[in-house]
Amino acid sequence: MIEVFQDIRQINHSQWLNLLRHSSHRSAFQTPECYAFYSELSFVESFVFGVSEDGVLKGVVVGFLLKDGGKIKQFLSRRAIVNGGPLLADDISEEALTALLNICKKQLKHKAIYVEMRNLSDYSSLISSYKKNGFRYEAHLGYIVDTPSEEEVNQKIEKRRMQNVRSALKNGVVIDANPTENDIEDFYVLLEDLYRTRVKTPLYPLEFFVKLAKQDFGLLLLLKYEDKVIGGQVSLRLKDFAVYDLFMTGDDVTYKKFRPSTLATYSGIQYAALNNYQYCDLMGAGKPGQKYGVRDFKASFGGRLVEYGRCQYLCSPLLYFIGKMGVALIKKFK
Repeated sequence: MIEVFQDIRQINHSQWLNLLRHSSHRSAFQTPECYAFYSELSFVESFVFGVSEDGVLKGVVVGFLLKDGGKIKQFLSRRAIVNGGPLLADDISEEALTALLNICKKQLKHKAIYVEMRNLSDYSSLISSYKKNGFRYEAHLGYIVDTPSEEEVNQKIEKRRMQNVRSALKNGVVIDANPTENDIEDFYVLLEDLYRTRVKTPLYPLEFFVKLAKQDFGLLLLLKYEDKVIGGQVSLRLKDFAVYDLFMTGDDVTYKKFRPSTLATYSGIQYAALNNYQYCDLMGAGKPGQKYGVRDFKASFGGRLVEYGRCQYLCSPLLYFIGKMGVALIKKFK
């Protein structure tokens, strides 16, 4: 018998943790703790759905509803984001997966223009089931750096990158894993500038970073030189498994000789290697066939290029098209 859940209180907590231990689709974004974190944020609406088969939990979807800007922009930017993709048992049946996808669509279709599952593991064997249920697949690349040891990691990184790292550390740049709230605010100023001038997409409010720093699964590694924050990275971590690099920036103009963006990226990789994580996920690397400078930068850290893609369900195809065109125009004229 298949049963679906749409409330955190309906999902068996111990079975959820067991699923996290054994699923090949586990990630830091699909944990009870991450759902609780999303629920604390004032600018998103969290959701969680589950499915069981014969009394055993087979799938969980954790995500949030997000929108940007004023009333009109909010209306056209409503989206449901499932970072990491669903947490699924390796033996989930097509019927159970269909039930899970259907409850997602049913509960989100009037709240979001689209539902996007940003996969961080290999769902290729399930894509046909997604398509049968109205989801479309979009190719999207990522970079994963395996971290068996610091020595092995360092050997695979391009020589010039390691020279940048060693030079910065030798000349007084430090990696701070326990930043104060003032430090986080200083880092946010740098990140905000990056998103305004180069990324040109909305950035989460400061609240996200301050609250994440208080979570056991949150990891903020900020770079300091003479007590001034000059860069850093923000990650999530799943114990004994992986570190997920969400945000990274560095003041490469003022502190060009230190290459803070290089050290910031390296800091997460090094942390994973020193703390027995299997790999560091550098996350997005753009779309296949399209030039993307960030991909070239991440490639220099010795990782492997993966294509796990994204699965989208369009709740309103017309509004999705209008919103997509609007985002493109905003990027063009910013």
